[in-house]
Amino acid sequence: MTLAVVLFTQDLRLHDNPALHAARAGADQVVPLFVTDPAVAAAGFAAPNRAAFLAGCLADLDAALRRAGGRLLVREGDTAEQTAKLAAETGAASVHVAAGVSGYARRREQRLRRALGDRLRVHEGSLTAVPPGAVHPADRDHYAVFTPYHRAWQQARRRTPLPPPRTLHTPEGLRGAPLPAATPTARSLPAPGEGAARRAWQHWHGDRYADLHDDLAADGTSHLSPYLHFGCLSANELARLAERRGGPGAEAFVRQLVWRDFHHQVLAARPAAAHADYRPRKGGWHRDAREFEAWREGRTGFPIVDAGMRQLAETGWMPNRARLLTASFLAKSLRQDWRPGAAHFLHHLVDGDLANNQLNWQWVAGTGTDTRPNRVLNPLAQADRHDPEGAYVRRWVPELAHLPGREIHRPWRSPHRPAGYPDPLIAPDATGHRLRASRHDAPADTLF
Repeated sequence: MTLAVVLFTQDLRLHDNPALHAARAGADQVVPLFVTDPAVAAAGFAAPNRAAFLAGCLADLDAALRRAGGRLLVREGDTAEQTAKLAAETGAASVHVAAGVSGYARRREQRLRRALGDRLRVHEGSLTAVPPGAVHPADRDHYAVFTPYHRAWQQARRRTPLPPPRTLHTPEGLRGAPLPAATPTARSLPAPGEGAARRAWQHWHGDRYADLHDDLAADGTSHLSPYLHFGCLSANELARLAERRGGPGAEAFVRQLVWRDFHHQVLAARPAAAHADYRPRKGGWHRDAREFEAWREGRTGFPIVDAGMRQLAETGWMPNRARLLTASFLAKSLRQDWRPGAAHFLHHLVDGDLANNQLNWQWVAGTGTDTRPNRVLNPLAQADRHDPEGAYVRRWVPELAHLPGREIHRPWRSPHRPAGYPDPLIAPDATGHRLRASRHDAPADTLF
């Protein structure tokens, strides 16, 4: 009898899971393992909303494994130590894990290899549709500009999605910790787990996605990003399914999956971009704790910015157009360092993904991969374009709901402005120039 261990990380699913598929194909018995590692919390990644969503995803994964005849074993402690300990207890011939892209994931893999030697099997392409490094320019280890990467991605060979295992045999008697539980700070989170993820995809047709993904009031994005972040959905399978559907909406959605892959390949090649400028910036940042606090609380005096920040605090999510314009307001209009803003997003976002969050913040701040680093998203122009009747602002800034039409975006001009709503932090004519780029110049779905 041969036995394999599968270490689940950000691939919490049975469908199209290369690590699980390889373990099942190469061993008589399989032990699915998840390690609750205190180093994740120490690094600041165990934000309450994601911890609560993760707990639900693990419960869903355990239920799915039990239906196949197995179960999820949970251990607590250092991931490499606990995995090596389990391998020794069970006499495992192999340990399988999905390849990650962050500095933390790379260090974890190195420690696993030191502990397990050639028994470790690392599987590329579990977290993205095209593995980082699979395509690159002739003279560099990664693409720094999206458009040539997109062309290369379209020509890359992608593996056929793998079926879920019909049966699993997990040995009895292995002792583990209870499934984790956590309490979110947001008032509501999406239903967690692979089952909910697949239902969400099936029910979201996205026929008008190309037209509606930036319409803040229409809420036309996919809402699939939490499932992609935790691996409840395979980006590879999702791209195939969208391509099979076809049409402009599917094409636009696949483009956003390419943006996601693009950011992962940048971070894989440059892990320091999670905290350091990808491209050097001339000049320093403006520092003003009062302005940052007003931005964080949704009290900037610019209703479209305040609406996005309040939605983030209340729900742990906001559409990508709101993420772009609120981030631009902090980094470009207020000229504050992108890093505290990115940290605030990661603290609240249920889909907070290091590659997408940090590199999109750098894109907005002009320190990242944007070929137009001086680009500014004027919040007033963005409001007029993406919330023309003010429905999005009325939902999240209810004290302004009585203001008619576009008047809601400029309350300082209205005689009906409520007394408690703040004055603009900066003069409205100092917020920046109107965005003149096409819609394809920026990441657009919920993949921020």
